[in-house]
This record gives sequence, C-alpha cells and structure tokens, in this order.
Amino acid sequence: MNKYIFGLIGKNVNYSFSKNYFLEKFSKNQLNNYTYKNFDIKSIDLVSPILNNKKIYGLNVTIPYKKKIIPYLDKISNKAKEIGAVNTIFFDEKRNSVGYNTDAYGFQKALLEKLKSTPKHALILGTGGASLAVSYTLKKMGIKFKFVSRNANKNILTYNDLNKEIIETYSLIINTTPLGTYPKINDMPPLPYDSIQKSNILYDLTYNPTETLFLKKGKDKGCLTINGLKMLVYQAEKSWQIWNQ
Repeated sequence: MNKYIFGLIGKNVNYSFSKNYFLEKFSKNQLNNYTYKNFDIKSIDLVSPILNNKKIYGLNVTIPYKKKIIPYLDKISNKAKEIGAVNTIFFDEKRNSVGYNTDAYGFQKALLEKLKSTPKHALILGTGGASLAVSYTLKKMGIKFKFVSRNANKNILTYNDLNKEIIETYSLIINTTPLGTYPKINDMPPLPYDSIQKSNILYDLTYNPTETLFLKKGKDKGCLTINGLKMLVYQAEKSWQIWNQ
C-alpha cells in the first residue's frame, strides 16, 4: 500500500506536537495509508531532497526555518508573503511547493476565545518566525505593539528598557521565544515580573509544559494566561484543510 506521507521540517523536533497530533488524527479517521514523519535537519540547505520527494503530500515547518524556507519554495501565498514566514507547505498538481502561514489564523482564533475585550497595546517577546505571524495578527486587530529583544535595534525594545509604565501600558504580553520550553523549564523571558498587574494578559506560544514559568508568574498575579496548545491545534487543522484543497 502506498503511504501518503506528511511531515514536519525543523531542528530538534522530537518533542514536536505535530507528529502525535496527526498520527492520532489519521488513526481516528481510519486513514491507514496516511503517515506523518519528522524531518529533523541541521541546516536549511538540507531541505531540497525533502521538497523533491514525490511521496510527500504536505509539510509543516517549525523553528528555526519558518523564514529560511522561503527561498527554497516555488510559490508563496500572499498572506505568507506579507507575514514573512511559512509554516505549511502544499504541493500542487504540478508538484510546485507552495508556502502558507496558518500560525496567524491559529493565534488569532485562540486569542479571541479568551479575550473579554480587545487590548490596545501589546509586547511581542522575540523576533523569530512565530513573532511575524503574531505581529501580522495584532496589526489586523488594530492592536499597537512593540517587539522586545535581547539586542537593541530600531523600533525594538530591549528587556532592560521594560519598566512598570511600559508593562501597564502594553497589557498583552506574548512570548514567541522558546524560553521555558521543555526540557529547559526553568527558563523564562527576563521581564520585570514585579511590575506585572492583574490587568495584564500573558500569552505563551509554548505548549510544553502547559504552564511555563512565564505563565505561572502571571497566574500568581491574577492575570489571564493563555498557552500555545489551542493555537497549535487550530493551525494544524488549517494546514490539513490546505493539504486537502
């Protein structure tokens, strides 16, 4: 029986949510000739044999290749182009590899489920591929935001810039960095946690552990906290729709 192969391109992805999620989905729906594999590559220049493998019908892309994968693709959707990052690859009838971004969809759907009202300002911790989907979404929602990074840059705050006033103004704080992800569960973004108020909302794109130290610090202050699990489920289902278009 010919297997329909789907998979995840990334680095150190054994922990990945995607593989277990899709294998369970295939099993539940009795898609016995469907499988999902991790393609763990040390650098992006090793990606071409994966993209050229005609047995592969769809791919997800994760850290650190969401931006780096773009030059290797034949086409890219307008939304992924605007975001500047790809996390889903579809192969059309001519076997062209087409890049999409379903992170923005997943992030927004998971956020709106939790919010009682839309905050006016947000801080985005990190400047990697996931942060681009988040900034795209916030822009669409009319939420003003600032990026926060370890390195000083034009229009980017550093962690040292953060103070009580900024934390109060930028009530929604989104961690797009891998800080706190298993196995380094004692790591967290270096925020002035004493300045966090009950009115802050802390959203961590990490899902393993389900409550990172970053989220626990917020919970201890009475904040609304959101982890990355729902976002992952929603972006995965959107990927599945794209592969089956």
